[in-house]
Amino acid sequence: MEEAQVGGVAGWRSRLLDRARGSRPAVPFSHEEELRQAAARMRRRLLLHPVEGPWQGLAYWDPLPAARELTDSVGNGRWEERSRLNVPGPFYAGETDSGLNGPYYLPEHVLSGEDHSEFVHRQPADPREVAALVEIAHGEPLGGYAWDGDRHWTPQAVRDWWSRREEVRAWIRRELELGDDGRNEPEALRQYAAYLDDGLEAYLRGYLFWLTEGREPRLGEALPDL
Repeated sequence: MEEAQVGGVAGWRSRLLDRARGSRPAVPFSHEEELRQAAARMRRRLLLHPVEGPWQGLAYWDPLPAARELTDSVGNGRWEERSRLNVPGPFYAGETDSGLNGPYYLPEHVLSGEDHSEFVHRQPADPREVAALVEIAHGEPLGGYAWDGDRHWTPQAVRDWWSRREEVRAWIRRELELGDDGRNEPEALRQYAAYLDDGLEAYLRGYLFWLTEGREPRLGEALPDL
């Protein structure tokens, strides 16, 4: 994750704040710069966590041990309140506030859904991504995140989610049509769409293995079909 990925959406974030204020004055440049600097500080903190290691190349890597090294909890999100857009995996968000901290500071993993609550569209795949998601969860005012998805997802539920992926694509298209009036940075939406086309199926097959076998698949090991 590079600092520029977040800093480049500060103007989008300030436009959202403008709309939230209605007729109130536009966000001053100093506040936009404050947001940009906060994002840059977060990215520098994340550099303390590795991206290279034995998890590379695995069809599925369990992120929870790395998360538990950082915190005892990411929140008290409720499973039944999660967005249908949330990708299967251990992390999800139930009800969150509408401040858009996740979509602004970590758009490569978090977006704002239909009810204006956040959801995880890409599960973390290395300790740096875990640390990023933990930081976003800790900054969520309602404590709406959770990491007990493994207790709820079943192989059939994962397959059912994948079978409805065209509904996710349709939501992305509607969000993109909103342009600057949307609640999500367009490039992040396009990345989610690209992940649906290339990458997510392989991840979900690895996650199915994890759910059925209770361990990470070895390199080259046969994976369940979706």
